[in-house]
Amino acid sequence: MTDFEDCFWESRDGLRLHYRDYPGNAARPPVLCLPGLTRNARDFADLAARLAGDWRVICADMRGRGDSAYAKDSASYNPLQYVEDVEALLEQAGIARFVVIGTSLGGLMAMLLAARLPGRVAGALLNDIGPEVEPDGLARIREYVGQGRSYPTWMHAARALEELQGPGFPAFGVEDWLAVAKRVMTLGQNGRIVFDYDMKIAEPFNAAPAPEVDLWPAFAALAASPLAVVRGGKSDLLSAQTLARMGAAAPSAELVTVAGVGHAPTLCEPAAAGAIDRLLARVEGGSVGLGVASA
Repeated sequence: MTDFEDCFWESRDGLRLHYRDYPGNAARPPVLCLPGLTRNARDFADLAARLAGDWRVICADMRGRGDSAYAKDSASYNPLQYVEDVEALLEQAGIARFVVIGTSLGGLMAMLLAARLPGRVAGALLNDIGPEVEPDGLARIREYVGQGRSYPTWMHAARALEELQGPGFPAFGVEDWLAVAKRVMTLGQNGRIVFDYDMKIAEPFNAAPAPEVDLWPAFAALAASPLAVVRGGKSDLLSAQTLARMGAAAPSAELVTVAGVGHAPTLCEPAAAGAIDRLLARVEGGSVGLGVASA
């Protein structure tokens, strides 16, 4: 397993936040990995291990997740605050330009970062997310986020995840679900297995819908640099129609569909891994466009 350094930064409202820093070529922009709503830096462990050495990889725990501090005010669990936290990380780590890989919520953050930090995103990959999100997918997430369930053993936890997410990952076996469990959960103080996030992140997420925000301009800002979009073929959050519209709005972006996978691809699938490699090659070579692929 590739070594990484556990590092911390401070949010502007005083929270101690954590990231994993995998060493790499300092001449290249670092790869910043931003996880989904209930996930954490461990989600990117395999990807970071594969890229480290050639690329510096930074995997962030957002506030209320993993080894980052929990917020005092649950209202701060919102995308704009997460983006402000990442901006503080970039400032404190002295990072000018970066490549961003964002899964789900992390991809929304990637778009917002591109809009707020013009010229600083060297390239980006959006994992199963776009400027428009399907209501069915949001409804499914609302069914489980913040529920606070706990389990007596890792096997019980893995089986529970399989029951919840199995339709999206039909090829997963027991070992796969155990690996997922150990990334999204942790051993609680009472000796039971619990989800590794503050249950209060659900409060703003499940609140009355906020006014809709048009993210297409933020997507356009992201598309000014090398861009790839990965979609799970069974995704209920990013539709094939939205993916096609993203391709029309950003003709130089590479669009990849990973067959037989729901929300969200692990990024270790050959099709997704290939898209990441081609994106980084474009970042290094200064090229912008590719096209459409599926696997």
